[in-house]
Amino acid sequence: MPLKSTPQRYGAVAIAIHWITALALLGLLVSGFRAAGMEDDVAKAAILRIHTATGVAVLLLTLARILWWVAVDRKPPHVAGQPRWQEIASSAVHGLLYLAILLMAGSGIAMMALSGAGDIVWGGAPGPLPDFTRFAPRTGHGIGAFVLILLMLAHVAAALYHQFVLRDRLLARMGLGRS
Repeated sequence: MPLKSTPQRYGAVAIAIHWITALALLGLLVSGFRAAGMEDDVAKAAILRIHTATGVAVLLLTLARILWWVAVDRKPPHVAGQPRWQEIASSAVHGLLYLAILLMAGSGIAMMALSGAGDIVWGGAPGPLPDFTRFAPRTGHGIGAFVLILLMLAHVAAALYHQFVLRDRLLARMGLGRS
């Protein structure tokens, strides 16, 4: 498989970034909701260590993906014969996914910095974790998680609709199956 995309299929770099990011986002959502409901600061700090490291990795992958599209590669065109409204919806969901990821990363970094939790989570400083709800970025981070879930569900639903209802083998463009 070529590194760069062709008119029929995404390249290996785009596919790898997509699937690694998708799996990491699922892990971030699970760990974030899990940590939000925890009372034990030691266990919560352990989850937040993984959560924050994965969040930074997703931020870097997303920035790399944007740079890849801007400077190196071109996305394959929309599926032939697709209605214009579906092309617009597809572009909007993809753009909003990028935006949501960047805003989630920004609010997570801001929350760790403003709350001082970074020293506890990463530096092993003694003391209880702060009440994150007292910091403004926490509201955006929480709302952003639900927005991200909705966008991911829309993205997956559209892909499955194309694959199983329209039967246009759209998933093959992202490395699942043959074109």
